[in-house]
Amino acid sequence: MVGTVPQRGSSPSRDSPFADAVIVGSGINSLACAALLARAGWEVRVLERNDYLGGAIRTAEITEPGFRHDVFSAWHPLWVGGAAHAELGEELAARGLEYLNTEFPTATLFPDGESAFLLRSGEANAEELDRHAAGDGAAWLRTLKDFLPNIDLAFGVLGTELWSKDGLSLGMKAYRRLGRRGLAEFVGEMTISARDWLQQSFASERARGLLAPWVLHTGLGPDAAASGFMAKVIAVAIQEGGMPIPRGGGDRLVEALAQLIRDNGGVLETGRDVERVLVEDGIARGVRTADGETVSARRAVIANVTPTQLYGRLLGDDETARRFRYGRAEMQIHFALSEPPRWAGDGRLGGTAVVHVTRGLDGVSRAVNEADRGRLPAEATIVVGQPLTMDPSRAPDGAGILWIQLQELPWRVKGDAAGEIDTGDGTWTEALRERYADRIQARLARHITNLDSAVRARTVLSPADLQAANVNLYHGDPYAGSLALDQNFLWRPFASSPGHTTRVEGLWHIGASTHPGPGLGAGSGTLVAKQLLEPGLPKRAFRRARGLVGR
Repeated sequence: MVGTVPQRGSSPSRDSPFADAVIVGSGINSLACAALLARAGWEVRVLERNDYLGGAIRTAEITEPGFRHDVFSAWHPLWVGGAAHAELGEELAARGLEYLNTEFPTATLFPDGESAFLLRSGEANAEELDRHAAGDGAAWLRTLKDFLPNIDLAFGVLGTELWSKDGLSLGMKAYRRLGRRGLAEFVGEMTISARDWLQQSFASERARGLLAPWVLHTGLGPDAAASGFMAKVIAVAIQEGGMPIPRGGGDRLVEALAQLIRDNGGVLETGRDVERVLVEDGIARGVRTADGETVSARRAVIANVTPTQLYGRLLGDDETARRFRYGRAEMQIHFALSEPPRWAGDGRLGGTAVVHVTRGLDGVSRAVNEADRGRLPAEATIVVGQPLTMDPSRAPDGAGILWIQLQELPWRVKGDAAGEIDTGDGTWTEALRERYADRIQARLARHITNLDSAVRARTVLSPADLQAANVNLYHGDPYAGSLALDQNFLWRPFASSPGHTTRVEGLWHIGASTHPGPGLGAGSGTLVAKQLLEPGLPKRAFRRARGLVGR
């Protein structure tokens, strides 16, 4: 077991507690990494600066008592389909974690009241797309025919440490299967924009508008390089895996992982702000907390933070920290309703987990462009989450909940594209936040006929509120950094420092700022745990630490 924690405020000493791995932050990557290491016999210590575990997974009654809102992230298809869940799922289920799913994972609602749906089988989706344009169903089936035989390669790119022997093995596997020309074509298709793919593949603006908004959930826009690849990946993942959520709230996943870690001897502490990684002879020896305690690491320090935090605060290298770019900001709106929302139009909308409200491909593109230029979008893409379609336990009987995400916002506001809102000095004040939320609510009320009358409470989180709530949501960016091609895939977080190792031996970098990027798949935490558990690596780490332990 890890040693006893000294009283807060005590001076650093050589009797400070040890752990095999000290993990900074408690987001999904930290918890998955800690669980995998603890199960393998490592002594693990997780230090979280907030007063709750889970990072961007938090469930709380932030509107009225009895309404359990997923405050930040909410949907878990990447987790359920990921490697960590495959290994830990049974043990987490034994600790009370239960996933719920739906046959109606997502839809797009257009201004004229028409809708398009992404369903749970290729045949159902082909029929749905043909409803909007004859031939689009066949186009979807062709997409699946081309994509599914190499799905292991596509998901392998997102589940492999690319700068490693595993990455080389994946490349050789692709080369043997596809040949030189086929591999070149595969890699080229990975860089195509969503606009180019969608316009080449589908005749209907409905089909394009159904899939285009999903690129926002990968931190991209529909005209960005690689957004076409990510749109395919997300669409196929939703078709095959749905839109699962934990019964009771997203924090049920956090609770189950935390219990698994504790059951295997790990320690998790909240209210523990790490201010420095301690480096000696080029090796990470541990961390120092803001209250002056030193926590020493025998084998590894693992930091689940942005490069701004890692290089700027924890290592004191402001120059490297400044080189990392952040993406667009977001806003969250949470509604507690006195009754379920009544959608005008297609009756399936009321049972759909995630509804995008947008004009379609061009609408998403325009809103992204306006946000990139510092403007409040005139007509943002509204992501409407409806957790009660699967889990009625999250609200009182007969009530309703809406989870709203707006992913096309600037951190510093230069103006309003619609010319309606006075943006003041460009900072996110409470007045600016509420006025923009009013615009979104008014748009939704055109499609949800009882929205205004059913609202019992509304809680809005601006980009500034998000940054204040979680230091990794820097400038309100929910994806922990721009995912432009030079900060993506092989080059995340930096082209000069890709992957999860750092220039400091024994210091590992995980989280959404690292490959494979944002989402709740726990990809980076799983990759690092796998590398740390490779035969031979722990022995090397122990040899490095022997002198420190003996002092």
